[in-house]
Amino acid sequence: MPADLGALRAALAQLDVQYAVLETRTGQARVLPTLNSHASFEALNSHLGQDWSLTWHVEGTTPPVVRCRLDLAGVARDGLAQGHALHDARELALTDALHAFGLAPHLRAEPQWAEYDPEDGVNASDLILDAPPPAAPATLPSEPPRDPQMDRARKHLDDLMEQLRAGGLGKEAALVVARHGGGYGKDLEESRAIYKELQGLLKG
Repeated sequence: MPADLGALRAALAQLDVQYAVLETRTGQARVLPTLNSHASFEALNSHLGQDWSLTWHVEGTTPPVVRCRLDLAGVARDGLAQGHALHDARELALTDALHAFGLAPHLRAEPQWAEYDPEDGVNASDLILDAPPPAAPATLPSEPPRDPQMDRARKHLDDLMEQLRAGGLGKEAALVVARHGGGYGKDLEESRAIYKELQGLLKG
């Protein structure tokens, strides 16, 4: 992992925060903070040059669920997210992958309800982000902090999702993921709950 990952983290912290929509109801939307993917790409290019890559896979369309794999200097992390629209799911999946690298910690937040208009989008004027994190160190360790148990849980969920897609149950699996916020789960307990539900689909 390049020594200037700390500089990349600082650069991402300077980007404008936007909000991706998870779901809507009359006049409101439940949202999470994200970064614009194009602005993130510019920061990645600036600090890593050609030494990074990103791939996308649409896991489901109703609701939209997207998985992305972000590779930074040969180290890959996955992001998984559900959104109100496909572009929301893409932005949230990228944010999830950035979090897996310890990047963009200022975007970690619980969903909030905000004023919403289908044409004008989210009114973010009343939304509050948590206090910004302490300044990042000048350099980061060669590997970002990892939870081995969560890494294993993500791998098991990925393998099980592949089996379900191969068996024609990709849409049903995506709905299970969406019910849990569209990701791998916020902790190990939720990841295990998602895995148990997906196993139930596989067993029929």
